[in-house]
Amino acid sequence: MEKKPRSYKFEALDEMSINTLRFLAVDAVEAANSGHPGMPMGDAPMAYVLWRRILRHNPSNPGWPARDRFVLSAGHGSMLLYALLHLSGYPLPLEEIKRFRQWGSHTPGHPEHDPKIGIETTTGPLGQGFANGIGMAMAQRYLAHRFNRPGYALFDYDVYAICSDGDMMEGVSNEAASIAGHLKLGNVIYLYSDNRITIEGKTDLSMSEDAGKRFEALGWHVQHVGGNDLGAIALAIESAKEERTRPSIIIARTIIGFGSPGKQDTAEVHGAPLGKEEVRATKEKLGWPLEPEFFIPEEVMKDFRELVPRGEALEREWLSMLEKYEKEYPKEGREVRALMSGKRDRAWMEKVPTFSEAMATRSASGKVLNAIAGSAPFLIGGSADLAPSTNTLMKGMGNFLPTGVGRNLHFGVREHAMGSLLNGMALTNGVVPYGATFLIFSDYMKPAIRLAALMGLQAIYVFTHDSIGLGEDGPTHQPIEQLAGLRAIPNLTVIRPADANETAEAWKAALLNETGPTALVLTRQGVPIIDRTKYAPAEGLSRGAYVLADPKEGKPEVVIMASGSEVQLAIAAYEDLSERGVGARVVNMPSWELFEAQDDAYKAAVLPPDARARVAVEAASPMGWHRYTGIEGAVIGIDRFGASAPYKVVFEKYGFTAANVAEKALALLKR
Repeated sequence: MEKKPRSYKFEALDEMSINTLRFLAVDAVEAANSGHPGMPMGDAPMAYVLWRRILRHNPSNPGWPARDRFVLSAGHGSMLLYALLHLSGYPLPLEEIKRFRQWGSHTPGHPEHDPKIGIETTTGPLGQGFANGIGMAMAQRYLAHRFNRPGYALFDYDVYAICSDGDMMEGVSNEAASIAGHLKLGNVIYLYSDNRITIEGKTDLSMSEDAGKRFEALGWHVQHVGGNDLGAIALAIESAKEERTRPSIIIARTIIGFGSPGKQDTAEVHGAPLGKEEVRATKEKLGWPLEPEFFIPEEVMKDFRELVPRGEALEREWLSMLEKYEKEYPKEGREVRALMSGKRDRAWMEKVPTFSEAMATRSASGKVLNAIAGSAPFLIGGSADLAPSTNTLMKGMGNFLPTGVGRNLHFGVREHAMGSLLNGMALTNGVVPYGATFLIFSDYMKPAIRLAALMGLQAIYVFTHDSIGLGEDGPTHQPIEQLAGLRAIPNLTVIRPADANETAEAWKAALLNETGPTALVLTRQGVPIIDRTKYAPAEGLSRGAYVLADPKEGKPEVVIMASGSEVQLAIAAYEDLSERGVGARVVNMPSWELFEAQDDAYKAAVLPPDARARVAVEAASPMGWHRYTGIEGAVIGIDRFGASAPYKVVFEKYGFTAANVAEKALALLKR
C-alpha cells in the first residue's frame, strides 16, 4: 500500500465502482420494499476511497488481529457495508444481498456483529457505533502497551467509522468524543457524513451548532471535504493517519440520495425505497443499466477483489513479524498466540479469596478484584467517577491516561459512554472490560447493555448501592425497578450475591461467562458472612439458586426465597420458624439466569412443585418473582419509591424484617 494516495479524479473505474455500491443498495432496498437507500447513495464515494485504497484488512481472514477496524455507526445505511463486504471478497455472497432484511439472512436491516463476515459491531441505535469505535481504540492502545516492543508494532491498527448527523446529535457520542480527545486517541479516524437530513427533514429544524468547532473544543483534529471529491477525501484520511496525538474527524459535505432526480437531498430518501420510477430515473441519470438488477460490472469486481491478495500479503507480513517476535519474546509470543486463538489462562482462579468477616459485598468485590488482578492481565476497567465507592480500583496497576497506559480506566461522570466503550473493548480479543457505577445509574447504560447482550460480549458491570439499603441518599439514588429491568434483557446474567464469599463466586461466574455480559449487583451496607458449616456452601451460586437450609426432619412446608442482603432475613425467619416447629426451606437465588440454565430435575429439586407455600424477599420491585412463588405465594418487595433515612430504619418501615418474613410464611400456612 502506498504511503500517499494517488491523486485521482472521477476516472471511469472509480465512478463505476462507486455506482456499483450505490445501486446494489438501491436494488436491495427496492427488493425488500424496506430500508434506507439515501445514505449509501451519498456516502459511497468516501466509503470506496477508504475500503479500496486505505483500509488495512484481509477479506480471507476477517478476524486478523492487526486489521484496521471499520464501524458503520450510521447503521441504517447497512446496505453500504454489505455491498463493500461482498465486493471486497468477504464471505457474503450476492444471494445474501438479494435477501436483504429477510428471515435468516446475514443482511439484516441494521448491521449485526458477525466477525466471520467482517461486521465488527452491531449498530443502528445512533451514537453507539461512534462510541464502540472509541472503545476499540482504547483496547488497541492497551494491547500495544502490553505486547508491542521496539521494532515489533504488532498492534498498531486504526479505527475508522462513518457517522451521520443523527450520531452527532445523540449525547453518547459527545461523551465518547470527550474521552477520546482527552486520551489523545490518534488512531481514531471518523468520517462524518454531513448531509444535513434526518427523518423529519432538514437538520436546521433541530440543530444549528458548528460541529467542527465542537470537536476542536473536544481536542479532535478536524478537516472539511466535499463528499464527492475522491482526491480530497483520500488526502484527508492520510492527513488523519499522520496525526497521532489527536483523534480525527473528517466532515464530508455529502448529498443524501445522490443521483435521484426527484428525491436527493430530501428526507424522502432517508428511510424508504425510491420506488420503481425513481429507480429508473436515477439509473438513467447516472448512466447505469436498467437491467439486470444487482448488476456488478466485471471490471469492478476484478478491481475490488485485488483486496484479497493484498490483505493476505499484509497478514503474511504481520505473521512473519510475529514469528521473529516469538523468538525474541517467547513468553509474550505465547500470550499473543493464545489471544489469537481466543484461549485465556485461568491462573486467576487460584487467587480468588475466601472471607470470614462481615462486610459490604461491594467491599468484598474490591478485594476479589485486587486478589486476581495480577493473574488476569486481560482485565481492564474502571468506573464513572465512583471508584472509591464501587471499590473498583486495581491497586498498583496504573491509570489509563493520555501520558500512560495502565489498567485502571477513568470514564468520568459519563455512564452512557462507559457502557458503549466497554462494548468496543469487549469486541477486541485479549480484553475483558468492566465498568462500575451505582445500580440506579444503570439506566444510563441500558442501550449499551442491551447491545452487549445482543452481541454476546463479555463485559462486566459492577453495580453497587443496590437497594434502599444505601439509606440517607434517598429515593433519587435508591433503585427499585432496576433489577427487574436488567433481568428483562435476554442474555444478560444478573448476579446479586448474599455475602462476601458469594461475591467471590460471582466474580468467578462473570469471568467464566464468555458468551454474554454479567451484572454484579452489590450492597453498600455491610452483610454478615453466612456460616457455611451450618448452611450450604457458596459454590451453589454457580447454579443460580440453591437450597441454603432445610428442615431437620420431613419435607419443607414453606419455601423462603431471597437474594442479596435479604438472604440474611430469610435465614433469620427460618430459624424463627424452626423454633416454632414449622418446616421451612431457604433458597438463595442470586441469579435467575443461571438458575434457568439448569436442567428441569435440578430446578424441581430446589423448588419442589408440591411445595406451594412460597415467600420471596427482595428489596426491589416484585415484578417477575411470581414465576417462582406462584399465584398462591407471597412477595415481600417494593412497589413505591424509597425514602431518605438510615438504612435500618428504611428496611424496617418497608417491611424487610425477619419477623415480617416469618409472619408472611405463617399466613400462607394459615397459622
